[in-house]
Amino acid sequence: MRVIFMGTPDIAVGTFQALVKEHEVVLAVTQPDKPKGRGGKLQYPPVKEAALLAGVPVYQPQRIRNPECIEELKKYYADVMIVIAFGQILPKEILTMTPYGCINIHASLLPKYRGAAPIQWAVIHGEKVSGVTTMQMDEGLDTGDMLLKEEIVLDEKETGGSLHDKIAACGAELCIKTLSLLEKGALTPVKQGESPTDYARMLDKSMGSIDWSASAVSIERLIRGLNPWPSAYTQWNGKVMKLWQAEVLAGGTDAEPGAVVHVEKDGFTVQTGDGLLKITELQLSGKKRMDAEAFLRGYPIKTGEILKKC
Repeated sequence: MRVIFMGTPDIAVGTFQALVKEHEVVLAVTQPDKPKGRGGKLQYPPVKEAALLAGVPVYQPQRIRNPECIEELKKYYADVMIVIAFGQILPKEILTMTPYGCINIHASLLPKYRGAAPIQWAVIHGEKVSGVTTMQMDEGLDTGDMLLKEEIVLDEKETGGSLHDKIAACGAELCIKTLSLLEKGALTPVKQGESPTDYARMLDKSMGSIDWSASAVSIERLIRGLNPWPSAYTQWNGKVMKLWQAEVLAGGTDAEPGAVVHVEKDGFTVQTGDGLLKITELQLSGKKRMDAEAFLRGYPIKTGEILKKC
C-alpha cells in the first residue's frame, strides 16, 4: 500500500518504522519543530527524525485544516493514511481522501479512555488491562468504528513510561495486521457505543501535586501513572520533592495526612487520608533521582515532619 503516515512523538516511531518495512510510505506528516532548552534551539519531532533516516519526505503543516495542506496531501495518491498521536484534528476532506480512509492506532481498548492521555489515566485509575485499538477515523474525537484490538495486562508496578513502551510495540504490530486484513477485505468495523470512562484529558504539571488527604492507593497510582512525566511531587522543608516509587502499607495512625510516621533505612512512611504510604524512591529539585536509602543518608527526615501539597 501507498501510505501517508501522520504522527509526532516517540510512541508513533515504532509504527512508522514497521510500515516502512512492509509498505511504501510516501510521506510523513508531523508537527512543526519546536524550540527547546534555554537557547531555544529548534528540535525535530521524533517522527521527523525517523523519517529523515528512512529517506521519507516530511511535511510539517502549522494547521492541517488549511486548504493548501489538503491539496498537498492529494499529490501523493496514497491508498491509506495511518494516524498515531499526530496532535491535530483532521477535517472530513482528509478523512475521506484515500480509498481506505484514515486508520488511527489508539492507546486504549476503545471505547475506554478516548482522549490525549489514555496510557497514564489507565494506570492512575488502577486498570488491570489496557491495550491498543485500530480504528476507522471519523469526525469525532476517537469515536470511529473499531477494527482490531490487542490487550495488554498491566504489571502491579506498571508506570506510565513502561506501559507507553508496551503499547508502542503492540501498536506497530497491530497496525501491520490491520492493513493486511484491510487489503483482503477481511475486517468488519464495529461501532463503539458510549465510553464507560471519562475523557482522558491531556496531562499537565499541576496534576502531580499530591493531596495527602487522598488514599494511599490512589496516591501510589498517581505516582506510577505520572512517571516519567510530569511526575508526582510534594513539598518538604520548603523544597519540591518528586516521588518516583512508593508502597501501600496496611494500617494507619491518628497523625494528620502528610505526616511522616515512621523512618527506616530503606524509606519513610507517610500517613494519608486512608492508609499508609512508604516512599522508596524520590528526588529533590535540582538533585539526582535516588532510592530512599541513599536519600536518607544525606537528608535525614524525622518522624512528625509534614509533607505538604505544592
